[in-house]
Amino acid sequence: MNELRALFVTCALLSTACVSTAKYDAALEDARKAKAEIDRLHGESEQQKQANAAQLDKINADVQAARTALQEHDNQLSQASVQSHNLQAKLDESTAIGQRLREELQRLGKNVDGLLSEKGTMSHALEDAKLRLEELRKAQAATDARTALFKQLIQKFKKLTDAGQLRIELRDGRMILQLPNDVLFDSGQAVVKPDGQRAIGQVAGVLKTLSGRKFQVAGHTDNVPIDRAKFASNWELSTARAVAVVHFLVSQGVAADALSAAGYGEFAPLAANDTAEHKAKNRRIEISLVPAMDELVNLPDIK
Repeated sequence: MNELRALFVTCALLSTACVSTAKYDAALEDARKAKAEIDRLHGESEQQKQANAAQLDKINADVQAARTALQEHDNQLSQASVQSHNLQAKLDESTAIGQRLREELQRLGKNVDGLLSEKGTMSHALEDAKLRLEELRKAQAATDARTALFKQLIQKFKKLTDAGQLRIELRDGRMILQLPNDVLFDSGQAVVKPDGQRAIGQVAGVLKTLSGRKFQVAGHTDNVPIDRAKFASNWELSTARAVAVVHFLVSQGVAADALSAAGYGEFAPLAANDTAEHKAKNRRIEISLVPAMDELVNLPDIK
């Protein structure tokens, strides 16, 4: 503003009176400086205008983005309102599972309502419960199928069981066919007797129809020491008898790769070796149906 005032004064002096050359030059220089300052201020004003315009554009863009986000949020709220009935139905479907979880947590002395109110806890707990229930359903289906198979086999072996030549047990989740040694072998021998061959032949007729199954033949004795030079101990005797039964089953059509043999001697008794009856019970051949991997679910023992 001072430069403008100097310019105006200079112009007034030039127009109203005669001045010296020195004063004229000084006034002219002041006028030039004032004009340069005006030009500079004008340039800065244009730059500020451009900066203000850019800032305004950015503000407008931010406002538009906020409007778009607000509209999207409103749409989501609308969709959530429409879907609330479906979500409620799903929640109702899981009510029984949630009730089980609440009862269990209450038993442990936990604050169930507080736990389920935490973000994500309820949905995760319900999902885990559903997975566990699905696993239980699969295990139950496998157990039911295996139990049905066992019942069919029991029916097929009914003639032998009624004759006292075979006993069927479910032990440790496995089906076990027990044949008394007295029916199969003479004392201290490992050669299958004719009556034993007929019994094993009937067993083989059923086993060879079970495609994909494996069987273990196990020999057992009482605790009376063996006095035959051919066998060093009851282990050798029980193993030799198991192998003899395996060979006979193969001769009757049971696949060799489905069979294995084991000898337990007197070390897996069913009863104490304190009476003649108990000793006879311990002298036996057991044919076990080896469970498949998907059948490894414990069943209650049935005797």
